[in-house]
Amino acid sequence: MTEPIVIGKELTKVYQMGEIEVHALRGVSLEIKKGEIVAIMGPSGSGKTTMMNILGALDKPSAGSYFLDGEDVSLMDGNQLADVRNRKVGFVFQQFNLLPRQSALSNVELPLRYGVDHENPRQMAIDALEAVGLGDRIKHKPTELSGGEQQRVAIARAIVNNPVIVMADEPTGNLDTKSGDVVMDILKKLNRDLGTTIIVITHDPEVAEKTQRVINIRDGLLEN
Repeated sequence: MTEPIVIGKELTKVYQMGEIEVHALRGVSLEIKKGEIVAIMGPSGSGKTTMMNILGALDKPSAGSYFLDGEDVSLMDGNQLADVRNRKVGFVFQQFNLLPRQSALSNVELPLRYGVDHENPRQMAIDALEAVGLGDRIKHKPTELSGGEQQRVAIARAIVNNPVIVMADEPTGNLDTKSGDVVMDILKKLNRDLGTTIIVITHDPEVAEKTQRVINIRDGLLEN
């Protein structure tokens, strides 16, 4: 059996909004195995973004424990969380978040400038762009690429560090249906060929259907 790479136990997250406490997560437990491609699905306000922030080491739970690749993330301070994100997590966002004046290659190289020194970061970035089918577009700037191509650059940037998980937050949200299908096919190919563990945050059932398993969340609780 493949070992879980993500283990969350009784995860709770409470935000203080003035005098009001907002319970975004209410004791959620889950496991995701290495090499899975999983969707976390729920409507607006369900807690799925809070879940993404915790699983991606962007935030810590108010209570409960979270282990990522054997490390207890829930006990870490801000600097330690940043280190874990750099080493172990790749992010793909709905808005692409590319630097508009930089080439696709420079955008993908960006994560390699932090933390560990790499022998040949440029070649690593080229390899990542080739993995998403953009080996012939490495010198193009985001404004010279379609929305689907920009999202593929963002995926290349997410995988260039060989992270243990990739968090894809509504990765097709800004794309037409055809481009969205291409992006999901690429994520599935990376999962199949490289064994990358991919967690897709979505409200779209058609996107969720393209993953191996769907985790439904509503009102801060898992439904299954």
